[in-house]
Amino acid sequence: MRSSFPLSVSVGLVALLSLSACGFSGESGKSSQAADPDQRIVVDNFRAPVADWALESDAAYILSLSGCLETLTRYDEAQGKIVPSLATEWKQVSDLEWDFKIREGVKFQDGAALDAKAVVTSLQNVLDAEVPARAFSPKAVKAVKAVDENTVRVTTPSESPLVPYRVASVNTGVLSPAAFKGETVDPFGHCTGPFKPVSEKPKQSLTLNRNENYWGGQVQLAGAEIRFITDGATRTAQVQTGEADVSLSIPVSGLAALESDSNVKVLKADSPRTATLYMNNGKAPFDDVDFRKAVRSAVDLDALAASVYEGAAIPATGPFAPSEPWAIEGAQTPKQDLDAAKKLLASAGYTAGRPLEIIAIVERAEFADVATVIQENLKAVGVPVKITTKEYAAVEPDLLSGNYDMVLSQRNRLIDIADPIGFLTADYTCDGTYNLSHFCNAEYDKKIAQAATTADAQERYKLYAEAGRILQEQAVNVWLVNEQATDAVRTDLQAHVQDPLARYVLRAETAKSGS
Repeated sequence: MRSSFPLSVSVGLVALLSLSACGFSGESGKSSQAADPDQRIVVDNFRAPVADWALESDAAYILSLSGCLETLTRYDEAQGKIVPSLATEWKQVSDLEWDFKIREGVKFQDGAALDAKAVVTSLQNVLDAEVPARAFSPKAVKAVKAVDENTVRVTTPSESPLVPYRVASVNTGVLSPAAFKGETVDPFGHCTGPFKPVSEKPKQSLTLNRNENYWGGQVQLAGAEIRFITDGATRTAQVQTGEADVSLSIPVSGLAALESDSNVKVLKADSPRTATLYMNNGKAPFDDVDFRKAVRSAVDLDALAASVYEGAAIPATGPFAPSEPWAIEGAQTPKQDLDAAKKLLASAGYTAGRPLEIIAIVERAEFADVATVIQENLKAVGVPVKITTKEYAAVEPDLLSGNYDMVLSQRNRLIDIADPIGFLTADYTCDGTYNLSHFCNAEYDKKIAQAATTADAQERYKLYAEAGRILQEQAVNVWLVNEQATDAVRTDLQAHVQDPLARYVLRAETAKSGS
């Protein structure tokens, strides 16, 4: 099959990512005062980079939301499709090859010209990483090369209709060749975006200045500071006091105060994100499907959504939200059934021993309360639980190695690429690079492999639904609630557009009125 841009997602996905009336708008925070070109803003982000600035790591998300890192293509949340960025056009030239035409006249912040050779250097760095990015790994991409000065060819091991989605991943952001000359990646002065990182306080903040020579037009702000604040209450307080202009991922507990403050605007967006109780399927007692089903039967999802989430999230029906075009047809929210849970525990041969541990990730303030609810639910069926709270960076190595019982976390299904193939492959296939559940099922892997080469979106979505049904039948995890993306901004912030996939915050048009 031959394709050329724009490669669009289905109407269903557009609906999924359409933002609620109280959120998505270029008018958000619009002020009657004129924008002040000397203004700087502060953005409170909920996570710090954990691997220096390696592009294959989550650090790429910070460089992207900071307005530094740009990609060949971009997923436009308003249009619901892949659009040009550093590449102006693309086409599939053979079953295994895609060509991307590089935008001419773009310079890196260090003055070097953007060309095909520079793009290949950057993308090859990600491919060669010890732990490659989930969206752009040797499993998905066989090679990248410069066809001519302004054309990059991406070759895949098998036919893939989703290459334009893969190069929209922030992990494929392009840095100047000079960024790769040291022992670690150095993004300072080596991006193409509207903002130029100039200094950092490790694990605390990143300071950026305006890129005076930005290819995309005049940059409105003089600069910004991105602060890494894991505590949700602190992020809430700082946007309310004016210490921050934007606070990302506001916890439910802070909404009432912010919504009553005339100086703050709360932005909400439908988000393909589900709070999840991950269970380590590779470790007893979770290696028994009846035990996992017992845990699911013991948890009261309706009460959890009503209490901890105060009705701001809906009880989950499984790994997907009902509104998604790949949702499992007829899926219903599992209802609490303590008698069924006890019978399943007996079938699994479970007898209470050591308390099982739930790790609550502190970046999500509500998870401590969620853990307490689940602890009480499981206590009612004779399963003792202890709760530990940790920062995600501290616990990730144990999660990936299988050295844990249960963890409360959440994944945006479209964060790796704007199609669930990334999430479904990385998180649940036998060789998945982010398979925290340590789940392995040959039938599931077969469905995902078939979907990865299926160009027709509707047929691909049917395969996703079938794969999701396997995850549900195997009770791989307990999917708790479907969440919204909830951010807060000061009302004097102008032209701010909320991104439910949390990749873009600082943009050239972002502005602030003078005091």
